[in-house]
Amino acid sequence: MVARETRLTTWLVVTNLACANGREGSGDEQYHAEPSYPYDPADMKGVILAGGTGSRLHPLTRITNKHLLPIYDRPMVTYAIEALVSGGLTEIMVVTGGTHAGEFFRLLGDGHEHGIGLLQYAYQEREGGIAEALGLAERFAAGDRVLVMLADNVFGRSIKPAIENFERQERGARIVLSKVEEPEHLRHLGVAELNGEKVVRIVEKPEQPPSDYAVTGLYFYDASVFEFLPSLSPSARGELEITDVNNWFVEQGLMEYDVVEGFWGDAGESIDAYYEVNDYVRENGANR
Repeated sequence: MVARETRLTTWLVVTNLACANGREGSGDEQYHAEPSYPYDPADMKGVILAGGTGSRLHPLTRITNKHLLPIYDRPMVTYAIEALVSGGLTEIMVVTGGTHAGEFFRLLGDGHEHGIGLLQYAYQEREGGIAEALGLAERFAAGDRVLVMLADNVFGRSIKPAIENFERQERGARIVLSKVEEPEHLRHLGVAELNGEKVVRIVEKPEQPPSDYAVTGLYFYDASVFEFLPSLSPSARGELEITDVNNWFVEQGLMEYDVVEGFWGDAGESIDAYYEVNDYVRENGANR
């Protein structure tokens, strides 16, 4: 059962949007599968997931939420916000939890300074998994499509091409993949098995990775995802898994994908990964 939504604030509406911090894509991204169906981008909302205990970054996360840790010169979560706003999404929900949840409101406020037109917060009361956290955004989505981004994922290039591809997709879901050369690294990630431009299945932490393509923390769903979520059962670790959600769309034949060229990093994966992302952003920037 998906946990209930707990509001930290009421709806916060901002007029005269200040979106000057958004950046356009560089134009050299390479993506698969470009459906021809039109979809109104105004009907897509952003959901940034910023919960979890951050145990893999202990002891840093004993004093704060991992998504508030710095990446180069600013808090980690602001890179996800920048990615969505520069991609054209200005209605955003931040889902968080734990004892430091209030710090997100202190940092982001009504979102106006970050180019957000409508910012809402939801509180995840326990460690219920990514899929449970997504379920908290159902009322916020209000029947619209959603872009879901894990706040510890950082992309070197703009995610706008993937957003545009999903806008043209008639229905279903979309994932963003990144090519990872090291098999040992893939064994710690979700990995997509592909057959041409079709996703056959997604395998979580495979002993024998079925491809070199890792599933990043960027997902797109139509409103049907909220109809499926209540049917999910917890995994062995007691959480509702986003891989189960994605595989349901695969089974329905409704999953498409993009492959992003350039840097992708999961700053919450380990201490080494955290500093690798910091080093990259310091030298190259992000969301270019």
